[in-house]
Amino acid sequence: MTNFQPLNPAAPSRNSPAALIGLKMAALVTAALLCLLPAGAFAAEAGAPHLDGAELGFFWVVPFVGLLLSIAVLPLVVPRFWHAHFGKVSAFWALAFLVPFAVEFGVETAVFELAHTFLLEYIPFILLLLALYTVSGGVRIAGAPRATPAVNTGILAVGTGLASFMGTTGAAMLLIRPLLIANTGRAHNVHVVVFFIFLVANIGGSLTPLGDPPLFLGFLKGVHFFWPMVHMFLPCLLTSGILLAAFYALDRHYFSKDVPPPDSPPGGLRGMRIHGVHNLVLLVAVMASVLLSGVWRPEAGITVYHVRVELQDLVRDGLFIVIVYLSLRLTSREHREANGFTWFPIVEVAKLFAGIFLTIIPALAILKAGESGALAGLVELLSHNGEPVNLLYFWITGLLSSFLDNAPTYLVFFNTAGGDPEILMGPDAVTLLAISAGAVFMGAMTYIGNAPNFMVRAIAQERGIPMPSFFGFMVWSSAILIPLFALISVVFFL
Repeated sequence: MTNFQPLNPAAPSRNSPAALIGLKMAALVTAALLCLLPAGAFAAEAGAPHLDGAELGFFWVVPFVGLLLSIAVLPLVVPRFWHAHFGKVSAFWALAFLVPFAVEFGVETAVFELAHTFLLEYIPFILLLLALYTVSGGVRIAGAPRATPAVNTGILAVGTGLASFMGTTGAAMLLIRPLLIANTGRAHNVHVVVFFIFLVANIGGSLTPLGDPPLFLGFLKGVHFFWPMVHMFLPCLLTSGILLAAFYALDRHYFSKDVPPPDSPPGGLRGMRIHGVHNLVLLVAVMASVLLSGVWRPEAGITVYHVRVELQDLVRDGLFIVIVYLSLRLTSREHREANGFTWFPIVEVAKLFAGIFLTIIPALAILKAGESGALAGLVELLSHNGEPVNLLYFWITGLLSSFLDNAPTYLVFFNTAGGDPEILMGPDAVTLLAISAGAVFMGAMTYIGNAPNFMVRAIAQERGIPMPSFFGFMVWSSAILIPLFALISVVFFL
């Protein structure tokens, strides 16, 4: 695996991934702000290209499936090739979609979809991850306790609680390194990271719109801020409670087999020290920037090739860049080196998800086409005699969220259920609960189900933990989560 040297905060390298992304995005944001005019001046043209998902067959999903299979198989079959060329593999599958798409639907439509995906989805996504990764990498916990089952379970419980208020990505990036450091020297630690992904990176984010992107989209659509906390509390409590209990039992079993090294730290919390506390303030600033973009509506922005980029989104992304810069400048190099901080995980995620975001375009378009698309039979199952089938809303939303982006998947089924927030919060509250729980909970089923999953896996693997392959992780998630979700189905949706 390629290693990148930690960046010197006092003198950031121009060639570092963070610097390159930051410079490019700073130029974009600066240009956008300079060109800023009232909203009407940049309204999307009436003749903007349009992709009708009803025109797409399953053939168009082949590049997306090919990329997923590459992520799953190539690291096992040709690991050296994969680690040296995973970016090229991602680019290959992206072009395998874009080139035939441009031939079939025209270059103008292809450029529009490319611009729409990168300006509104990929760039905000990777900048958020970059900010969280950089800031969390500057928080160092010295004197970490020995990773007893009680300590590990406590960290998972704290992370699960934090995820709803600082986001699954924020909580995961903040706690994964201290958890890995505490477990250094244990012979059995893969299960620790797997349950961390289940709880902190996914299920813990189910109580507020800040917790997970699908709930934030619901908030923007009119769902009350505290609706998830009221209605998702019991499903979250039941799910996380069972998982924490199962983890404690499993960790205790493995802990009894581990032989601690002679210099292992004590089991208590005494002697712990937190360095880089200013990064915790910057972490709050990241969350505040996300919330700002959701509640501030200045009705101004720019249009780039028919794609409307709102001012609040430009400001948010600009703040991410500033936060990254401040974290690098204010955090000593020693703290980052002690954390084992390198740029490889964010580079890996950036390259692979660039391909995922592009190849996923036809899959989402087919899903949005509803009863007119290739998945018409699946959509028709969601209602019976005019009444929603909540059990299927939970499972179909969830299983598709396991492989597709869970935020647009949530939005598709939100609209399929009527799209009226007052009705969905009232008479159809169980339907909204099924959609919300499916999108949030089942993001834990695969590495690509939610943004932090792949990042946590990359950080753990870089620290020498033999993480399961793509399919291997699905064996873990299927064995543990599917029976649990079946219980959730019986309790809440039957």
